[in-house]
Amino acid sequence: MRKRYLPIVLLISLLATACSKLDEQPRAILVNEQFYLDEAQAVAAVTGTYRKLYETGQSLYNSLFQIGVEMATDDYEAGPRARNAHVRAISNLTHDASNDRMEQLWKQSYDAINASNLNIVAIEKIPADKIDATIQKRLILEARFLRALHYFNLVRWFGDVPLQLQPIANLSKAELQVAKSTEEQVYLQIIADLQAAEALPNYKAYGDTDRGRASSGAAKSLLAKVYLTQKDYAKAKAKAAEVIEQEGYELFEEFADVFNVETKNGKEHIFSAQFKGNVGYQGNSLAGRSAPADIPGINGDYADALHVQGGLYEAYEKTDARLAVTFTLGKVSPVDGKYYALPTPQFNKYYDDAVVGNQSQSSKNLPIIRYAEVLLIFAEAENELNGPTAAAKDALNAVRQRAKTTLLTTSVSKDAFRESVFEERRKELVYEYQRWFDLVRRGADYYVAKLKAAGKINASARHLHFPTPQRELNLNPNLKQHPDWINH
Repeated sequence: MRKRYLPIVLLISLLATACSKLDEQPRAILVNEQFYLDEAQAVAAVTGTYRKLYETGQSLYNSLFQIGVEMATDDYEAGPRARNAHVRAISNLTHDASNDRMEQLWKQSYDAINASNLNIVAIEKIPADKIDATIQKRLILEARFLRALHYFNLVRWFGDVPLQLQPIANLSKAELQVAKSTEEQVYLQIIADLQAAEALPNYKAYGDTDRGRASSGAAKSLLAKVYLTQKDYAKAKAKAAEVIEQEGYELFEEFADVFNVETKNGKEHIFSAQFKGNVGYQGNSLAGRSAPADIPGINGDYADALHVQGGLYEAYEKTDARLAVTFTLGKVSPVDGKYYALPTPQFNKYYDDAVVGNQSQSSKNLPIIRYAEVLLIFAEAENELNGPTAAAKDALNAVRQRAKTTLLTTSVSKDAFRESVFEERRKELVYEYQRWFDLVRRGADYYVAKLKAAGKINASARHLHFPTPQRELNLNPNLKQHPDWINH
């Protein structure tokens, strides 16, 4: 059943991507009543929607985040092999509304949202004798979690965005040419979806075949992050504390285990993009983008994404256990057994030693949110509410202790502790798509100062958001450009 079903769902989603302009209404294609007939098809549909997070090629959590978002930070820059003008523009902060990476961030996010909307509506209609009620409820909540995740990304990238909560049915102008909702309205929907998704099972309740699906802990952790982004520190602290005290997560004893293939979906992993190399090209292409290109037997393209010299690598203590996992100074060739030193430190987090040749087939998962981040969310929120209390320090030090780095034991100011938390996030969450979000939520002065210190002199206040893609503005007359990008 799955092989016949999934291509149709993908076709529906692609045709129904936000703001595609088609005057014809090919109703014969959009025949949802022929699908979602039973539990097996419902499970397949939601599984297919997870795949939209990390499908092969430049998909959201499989390199598009890196080249379309993280390049616009102080920690990354486009290397000499990043020849695409749109990628280099993002790295140099000269991008505009015509940038094709902005367009893909928008397009792929709405494609995934439409798939979630379709799941929510259609699975609800499956007859009771065709699906277990518990599975039915779980799948709908998984779809709501995924919808919330995509909207959370969109609202942080673009500000006001269209809020679509129903699947596209007939490609009419009324359905496709939707005006933007306010950031407040979008956040209210994100919170409503995640609050509902808190009723998902605990991650320990899933069997081996369901590892990696959204859980109660994933919903609560993402909700804590939403509250933190909104500066609702009381709710962020409370929700993070709930995860810490009730959901059963722990830090791995060794930082390297966060990224080992053998320990995927373990006790620290709350929600991750799932990769499996050499199986239908479902590998993590970030490994290839950061792997060396000039060592025999290693087919990488490390110059596609370089760390900023004098920045991130040099910020680590030399005893920090994360340093050797995050970066490499050289590799042993799998072909000739010789060690090859690299001219500069290169990202190493997703390099998979089991892969010979094409590192785009790395089987290492990419964490979207994990327990270490929840501890740092708690530490930040507690500090904003009450200053650097013992509880705030304990949460921060739990992450530092695992990293085998200096613990914070002395008395510090609230401002100094805040900066310590952000620096800890920077070192702990490298290549996990957090840095741009962290910089922009501190505001324009902080963002611009950090980027200019890294040599990105074009940074300005407008870069706290991305421009609404010009293609979407052309197709939808009801869309308006973000105010900061008008006349740019």
